[in-house]
Amino acid sequence: MAQTPSNTSPLNVLRLAIAQLNPVVGDISGNLELARRARKEAAGQGADLVLFTELFIAGYPPEDLVLKPAFVDACERAARQLVEDTADGGPGVIIGTPLKRTSGIHNSVIVADGGQILGERYKLDLPNYGEFDEKRVFQPGPNMPGPVNFRGVRIGIPICEDIWGQLGVCETLAESGAELLLVPNGSPYYRGKMDVRHQTVIRQVIESGLPMVYANQLGGQDELVFDGASFGIEADKSLAFQLSEFEETVAVVTWKRRDDVWVCDNGPMAKLPQGEEADYLACMIGLRDYVNKNGFKNVVLGLSGGIDSAVCAALAVDALGEERLHAIMLPYRYTSEESLTDAKACAQALGCRYDIIPIAEPVEGFLSSLSETFAGTKEGITEENLQSRTRGVILMAVSNKFGSMVVTTGNKSEMSVGYATLYGDMNGGFNPIKDLYKMQVYSIARWRNAHLPAGAMGPSGEVIPVNIIDKAPSAELRENQTDQDSLPPYPVLDDILECLVENEMSVQQIVTKGHAPETVQRIEHLLYLAEYKRRQAAPGVKITRKNFGRDRRYPITNRFRDRG
Repeated sequence: MAQTPSNTSPLNVLRLAIAQLNPVVGDISGNLELARRARKEAAGQGADLVLFTELFIAGYPPEDLVLKPAFVDACERAARQLVEDTADGGPGVIIGTPLKRTSGIHNSVIVADGGQILGERYKLDLPNYGEFDEKRVFQPGPNMPGPVNFRGVRIGIPICEDIWGQLGVCETLAESGAELLLVPNGSPYYRGKMDVRHQTVIRQVIESGLPMVYANQLGGQDELVFDGASFGIEADKSLAFQLSEFEETVAVVTWKRRDDVWVCDNGPMAKLPQGEEADYLACMIGLRDYVNKNGFKNVVLGLSGGIDSAVCAALAVDALGEERLHAIMLPYRYTSEESLTDAKACAQALGCRYDIIPIAEPVEGFLSSLSETFAGTKEGITEENLQSRTRGVILMAVSNKFGSMVVTTGNKSEMSVGYATLYGDMNGGFNPIKDLYKMQVYSIARWRNAHLPAGAMGPSGEVIPVNIIDKAPSAELRENQTDQDSLPPYPVLDDILECLVENEMSVQQIVTKGHAPETVQRIEHLLYLAEYKRRQAAPGVKITRKNFGRDRRYPITNRFRDRG
């Protein structure tokens, strides 16, 4: 077995590899092999040490898998195999894994070199807000961590939330002799998150006086998308390096000791996507990983000629390729010729399979079967919902027959106010635009027509016909229907919803922004009323700071209304 390099002559140059990769939750053997390939790649680049992301062996977040002893044991066995690999004289590793110790089950890292474990460190600050509930499954580290001596370099390893909270982990590491802080993270994307991360790290650099490397996971895991974008901050608070966002990489960054301060030497500076581009990439990768990691060969969706289904179709082709999307138009007598034309043009632009399955016969069959029961009642929303539910049944039949996952296409504005039909247009396995408000859907449609996203498998150019973007949105469930018949204009609705959902503002606070009191109260009422629908909705990519599901957990039975 190779020996750990002597610590009597400390390194003055540390070639650190950041493994910004896409592990799969629960795929312990697959994640181990991914780590081994990354270490081999890092060795080829002359790396001394490879920094993996939070709970890499398990995949993040493992949630209640951690409560299964066999899972935790399997993770540690895999991590120890990687430890043994380091006996080959190649780079050491910092690898994340759950560990069961006498103090409990911990979110941990193992530091290994020369076939030996140099140290274990346990996450001290367990997040318990928003999408995180680690206190449910982990115990915090029993004491403040000290640095680990790696080839004579005293490395502090706070784990993710340890740099976000107020426990003083970084400051303690500095006081106990750490020279450089390396942070494994599982930090999911939301709009504007990069600025928040940079400011968080700068705050810790100021408090500790030490440079920090922030290594972040990549890829989709259910509703969450991890965007990578790993970076470093120098001791003087300047940006040391910036890796790419939404892209796998094993990047070696050289740090040099100068006057007892570690300084990054010519680190890479990737340009990060912003605004609609970042949102689109998150939706695309979230859909791709949900489909692929869950073993679906292809997807099917109802292409209505409206903006939401057109954007979802574009996302599906960009994520999976044109051959893996089956788009189906499901017309009824209220479906306009304009919608038929637009849906066909969209499918042709994307190059995907496109079929038309009329629903008149099954809808009329349902109405005939119900005619006696419905006798003496007025036609209304029930009959409209029958159209939507018929479409849902047909899409699910195609799904069952061919093994395709149904992509559902409702946006956040609709999901907020219940403008969606259970067992109808809400049918499906995953919704890539679930956390985008209606006006944001329009924005990313315009952006996509002007840009081909990095890593996209779809065509360049206009893939969403301009007429779909320009026309008034309509469910087309009755004659001359538009969404604005029953809802405020979408710019107004979206602003009110953002105030209520993201910012938890009172009705009175929203009214002071210029909105009519009766409109705000009505939207608040619809928001609460639709909670039961959202509980039954498919998962979808988290884009905003507060999505429905992980972040916002309101009771279904709820009589509270804000009346000021």
